[in-house]
Amino acid sequence: MFDKLEAVENRYEELTKQISDPEIIANQTEWQKLIKEHSSIEEVVSKYREYKKEKQRMEDAKEMMEDKELKELAEIDYYEAKENLPKIEEELKMLLIPKDPNDDKNIICEIRGGAGGEEAALFAGTLFRMYSMYAEKKHWKIDVLNENETELGGYKEISFMITGKGAYSRLKFESGVHRVQRVPDTESSGRIHTSTATVAVLPVVEDVEIEINPADIKMEVFRASGAGGQHINKTSSAVRLIHEPTGIVVECQTERSQLQNREYAMKMLRSRLYNIEKEKQDAEISNARKTQVGSGDRSEKIRTYNYPQGRITDHRIGMSVFQMENFLNGDIDEMVDNLIAADRAERLKGEEE
Repeated sequence: MFDKLEAVENRYEELTKQISDPEIIANQTEWQKLIKEHSSIEEVVSKYREYKKEKQRMEDAKEMMEDKELKELAEIDYYEAKENLPKIEEELKMLLIPKDPNDDKNIICEIRGGAGGEEAALFAGTLFRMYSMYAEKKHWKIDVLNENETELGGYKEISFMITGKGAYSRLKFESGVHRVQRVPDTESSGRIHTSTATVAVLPVVEDVEIEINPADIKMEVFRASGAGGQHINKTSSAVRLIHEPTGIVVECQTERSQLQNREYAMKMLRSRLYNIEKEKQDAEISNARKTQVGSGDRSEKIRTYNYPQGRITDHRIGMSVFQMENFLNGDIDEMVDNLIAADRAERLKGEEE
């Protein structure tokens, strides 16, 4: 590990010189690339330097302990440094785990009602509200791209984009099947129903990250419609894109302009295609090994919302919280933090194997 840290520190020092070089600054593309790399390893280097400083402090204190007059003070320094070193070492191990390159990206989130008919659509609406309130707490921007609303106010499906620093890193583990157990408003006998909704969280990717042949895309335009299918737009501004090689279909109908809807639809298509490639690569790298937190597969049941017990349980990490109302109002950080911690621990284990 320490050989690797030395190499990282050497690279950091090299980059520090390069980003101050007027010739490199003149080439803004190259300079931006180096600045990004410099920033990405800064935290590791800072922590490694802290480690070396504590190690030196311990060694200096050990020498000073031989002096009778300084022994008492030196012992305090020695044992403080000795206690700090293992903690810093653990932090360094965590920092050396390769970072997900998508963590700082914005996201496109798709929620679809699953098993349970109207109740599943209402639950999809509950999840959309939960993520919207979470985004608001984080001061992220949310844009609805496409929605298929039911007459009772639920969603057969809804797609939306969340723009904000670290959106993907905080929400990527939400992908999968969410299950709800509750008594629906439409149920007169008070019987508990079980319904599901599917969530997919995709990173928003740029043109350079995924290349799409324009000839592979078939575009259709239609009028945007509201709940129950009634038309809410007299012009054909809604856009449907069909990627013929994969059969992927995306729609966007929330903007007034056909051009804006096409732009958003392209973002959705790029994210879907990128996700397919990412899943293939992840499977090859891990040799189909699943982490404790899970692959984010849409067929994987990840969480149960049990209303009678006021309990939300994440099945991947075995964690339950009992503040249903707060959770559904967007207070999901405790669950998110534990999912991130479990993923880091699993990846650290993978690095060590």
